Amino acid sequence: MSSMNFSTSKQYVRPPQRGIFPLDHDSECRPFMEKYLECLNDSSQVHHKCKPLSKDYLQCRMDRQLMSKENLDDMGYAKNKDVVGAKEYDKAKEKAGFIAGKHIEKSSKWWFQSYKAKWVGDDKEGEAK
Repeated sequence: MSSMNFSTSKQYVRPPQRGIFPLDHDSECRPFMEKYLECLNDSSQVHHKCKPLSKDYLQCRMDRQLMSKENLDDMGYAKNKDVVGAKEYDKAKEKAGFIAGKHIEKSSKWWFQSYKAKWVGDDKEGEAK
């Protein structure tokens, strides 16, 4: 028979972290969510172009008590928090063949990397013969 362990220690229940809130089971805010997701698809996933729609979605959730009421200005929706001068990244470096970190040539302090150079050198000598 296996033994059972009954612990007498107390278990503490922690409140959910910020940003964790009930699901919208009745789809009350679904139209706001769909408009926001449609905007993201139309703008190639550039979120700052859809900021007013995300604000409306969060406001809908707060109005229906699906999340705690908070000041939207503190969440980054204040007038002075508008995104100014943002550029879309065109991946020109990657298209030209850039690989991150490949341009760095430092001497290594790891013992196995010094042996790797010898192993690679041995293979090249064998191929040349």
